[in-house]
Formats: sequence, C-alpha cells, structure tokens
Amino acid sequence: MSSASSSRTGAATGAGSAAEPVPHRAAPLDVALLALAVVSVSSSAPLVAATAAPALAVAFWRNAMAVGVLTPFAALRHRRELRGMGRGGVLLSAGAGALLALHFGTWLPSLHMTSVASSTALVTTTPIWTALLLRLRGQRPPALAWAGMAVAMLGVLLLTGVDLALSPRALAGDALALVGGIAGAGYVVLGAEVRRTVSTTAYTYVCYGTTSVLLLLTCLASGTALGGYSGATWLKLAVLTVTAQLLGHSLINRVVKGLGPSITSTALLLETPGAALIAALWLGQTPEAVAYPALAVILTGLALVILADRRKPG
Repeated sequence: MSSASSSRTGAATGAGSAAEPVPHRAAPLDVALLALAVVSVSSSAPLVAATAAPALAVAFWRNAMAVGVLTPFAALRHRRELRGMGRGGVLLSAGAGALLALHFGTWLPSLHMTSVASSTALVTTTPIWTALLLRLRGQRPPALAWAGMAVAMLGVLLLTGVDLALSPRALAGDALALVGGIAGAGYVVLGAEVRRTVSTTAYTYVCYGTTSVLLLLTCLASGTALGGYSGATWLKLAVLTVTAQLLGHSLINRVVKGLGPSITSTALLLETPGAALIAALWLGQTPEAVAYPALAVILTGLALVILADRRKPG
C-alpha cells in the first residue's frame, strides 16, 4: 500500500479510545482509492512467488525500498508532521509496523510452501479477526456486517477450496498464512486508530521504517541472503515495491481513516481472486471454474458490509 496527504487530520480524541473511530460516510474518492489499492496488492502474491529471492528478503526489500522513496518527501515536506506526532503517535505507528513485519514475515514464506490461491485466501481472513478485535475493544458490528463478512469468507473458501491436508509443508504454509492474516487485522485496526490524529505520510513513514528494521534484524539473525540477485530479480522487487507497497499498502493507510477498518479489511478479500487471476495469466496456475461465481459471492459480502456501514447512525 503513495502517500501524499500533508496535513494533520482526524479528531483530537486520545489514542487510547476503546471503540473503533466512527468513519465518515464512504466518499467516492476513498472508494476509488481502495479499489486501486486492492488491484495493487493483488500483484503481491504472484510477484513474490515468481521472485528468485528468499521470502524474508523480499519482505525486507519491499519495505526498505518504500522507505527510501518516502524519505525525501518526509524530510523535506513533512518534517513538521513527523516532529508533531507525539510519543503516542510514534509508539502506535511503530506498533503497527511491528504487526506489518509479522504479517509479511509469516505470509510471504507461506507462498513458497502452498499455492498462491490458498495462501492468499488464508491471509485475507483479516475481516474476521478485525471484527473480533473491534468487538474486544467495545465496538459491536451490526448483524448485517457479520453476515456480509460470512458471505465474503464463503466466497474465499469456494474460490480456493483451502486444502488443509495436501502435505505437511502445505499445512505449515497454511498456518503461516493464517498468522499473517491475524497480524494484518491488528495492523489495520491499529492503523485506523493512529490515522485519527496522524497524517498518512507521517504514519506510513514510521510504520514502514519500523517494519524494515525488524525484518532486517530477522534476516540477519536467520542468515537470509540480502543480495547477490539477478537483474530480473531486482526489477521484480522494484515493481513489487511500487505496486503492492507504495500504491497498495499506502493507499490502504490513506483510506482506512475515512472508510474504517471493517470495510477496508473486507475489501481486501478481493485480493484473493485478483491474485488468482494474475497467477493464472502469469504463472499458469489456472483457477477452478468455481472462481467466477465465488467472485460474485465475495462482492455480495462486501456490498453487505458497506450497506451495514451506511446504516450506522451519525
């Protein structure tokens, strides 16, 4: 998921609020940006699967390169915002970065252990974990939202047929992808909290910076090779950074303030059919015929979640 917001936004409410911040009504611009973000992150799984580099190294470089791109903007145009974040904003942004590091550190390796479709389906269970986290924090999603998430998840299961008994290696990959989905939910929820008072650029810069540092330490501790790749591999890493990271994740950071974590995380379910389509066209991993009706089921679930949000008072 670039980030170009330059003003401090959000209410002055403290960062420790127990409930999900009430989002504004879905603006057409936010919806359009979310659609672009979903298309962008859909390229992530196929690109990672096709990149001849260790998964942890891929996770590190996509974040480190994004930080490199953002640094001139953060230093020259958003220095005041970074200085004005306050201790709470910095700590919450760093916490989101730690969850993002866990998300990448578990999900990307799973792409080399199980299929792109299965891994993506499990990592996009984020709406379920998001709803549970919001429930623990005092937010009560309406019944229609729960129904929408259930329908959308049914579509994901129809699409992939998530095979939990393929092999021990595939099982391990499935487990890693599931952990990545849980970490992704925490990242989205915490990001929505931070974005109440912190601009997109300031939040994204601290978040990606924290993710890069943690993934670098993980790579060094595990002996993961961080270089010596071919030119084609570096090109794929650059494309991954621009599409999935700078466009995908940064736009998600941009719209989560207005749309809220429930809609944002549910929309990311569309990453599953998107990634499956790209994998079919590029990697020859042709999806089953059920993919097409399954996409309609996912869209129906997303529509129910959005409708539930529109019916909220206020």
